[in-house]
Amino acid sequence: MRSASAALEFVLNGQTVRENATAAQVTLLDYIRSRGLTGAKEGCAEGECGACAVLFVTPSGKNRSAYQSVNSCLVPLPAAFGHEVYTVESLAESGTLCEAQRAMAERGGSQCGYCTPGFVVSMFAEQFRPRGNGFDPDTLGGNLCRCTGYRPIRDAMQSLGPPPDSAMRRRLELPARPVVPMHYESAGGRFSRPCSLAECLKLAAEDDTAQFVAGNTDLGVITNLRHRRFAHLISLDGVPELREFRNAPDAVEIGAGLTLTEIGERWTDAPDLFREWLRLFASPLLRNRATLGGNLATASPIGDSAPMLLALDAELSVAGMKGERTIPLHSFFHAYRQTALERGEVIRSVRIPKPLPTHARFYKIAKRRVDDISTVAAGIALRTDNSGNSAARIAFGGVAPTPLRAFEAEEALAAGDREGAKEILRRTLHPIGDHRGSAAYRLAIAQSLLDKFLWSVT
Repeated sequence: MRSASAALEFVLNGQTVRENATAAQVTLLDYIRSRGLTGAKEGCAEGECGACAVLFVTPSGKNRSAYQSVNSCLVPLPAAFGHEVYTVESLAESGTLCEAQRAMAERGGSQCGYCTPGFVVSMFAEQFRPRGNGFDPDTLGGNLCRCTGYRPIRDAMQSLGPPPDSAMRRRLELPARPVVPMHYESAGGRFSRPCSLAECLKLAAEDDTAQFVAGNTDLGVITNLRHRRFAHLISLDGVPELREFRNAPDAVEIGAGLTLTEIGERWTDAPDLFREWLRLFASPLLRNRATLGGNLATASPIGDSAPMLLALDAELSVAGMKGERTIPLHSFFHAYRQTALERGEVIRSVRIPKPLPTHARFYKIAKRRVDDISTVAAGIALRTDNSGNSAARIAFGGVAPTPLRAFEAEEALAAGDREGAKEILRRTLHPIGDHRGSAAYRLAIAQSLLDKFLWSVT
């Protein structure tokens, strides 16, 4: 693994491509466009619009595969090493449009056409996904259109039937290519993909410039919009110790390197709180890449996972060269974008103790219902034991420099003092105002969300 890879090699539209002089932080989008595959386009450069969508072949069940749509503007080219990628140009076989392309054209789903290839890619992935309950409209939640309107696009999607017999369908009957270790160096920096936790930690210990990266849905925005370049990225997607999942009687333990989509597939008996949170977290395109550990490690005050997990009393298992340690999540965030992680440490897993709360809800207030940044997010839980004793958890994002738990308000709520809890929030929360909402608005929202939770419980 330590010897530099001679070339970046992956499968693009069925053909193996090799690159050995491309800068390590060139995006997959820029690379495929440089090869004349210009259907994918840059719209926002932050994973919001979906104009850059491409398909990755990922594992699905035993010895089978699935197509997953991802934002290629947020994928560093070296991260495609060893993978199988398809762009919109490959979906028409032998010059015949695929069904998604034809439906978009025939049902008026395209006007200027800028967003159309991205919609087609997401529609194609949904059509080729096993659909027990029919079309899921959230599939297109990460694709935005400025001119057509969504009704004809939705109609085009709903007109699709089962996937036709084709080379693309037959490809899914075979396993996905395994994730393999690699190390690539160029004038633009280094990119490493270790395939063990020990190697991952050793690489970080040897290089003070190293930066861990998982789905790159946050660092990619920094690279694209702030033009920051990282000298050495260590990818976590090949570390099996970060991809474990355990659902036991005492706790649910979620590997920090699992994507949000994978967590949703594995946690089959997840509570409503988790399901509510998952559907509101970004978009399917982002959830196919983003990880739970990455969202926590960025320590954004408006990261959606922290309030939900704080309401569930989650704790983190953290690994470093000195060994592993456990950190309660409410002690993890130290200041704005600062955490309890020491240099070279990585979040290994998130542990949620059982039994889960009797009542728990996640709320997200934003300009849009989905695919938007939170103005205020809240996770609220209430549990009552057999003796009638109550315990409450109230957590917020967007009202302080870090995600936080309202400990004093929790005590009042557990004692049944609803108005007292609201008054404590008014006194102890000190949100800032910005273009998403004033400080007064955020404070009023935090109090009203507590009312909403109590109304839903009673």
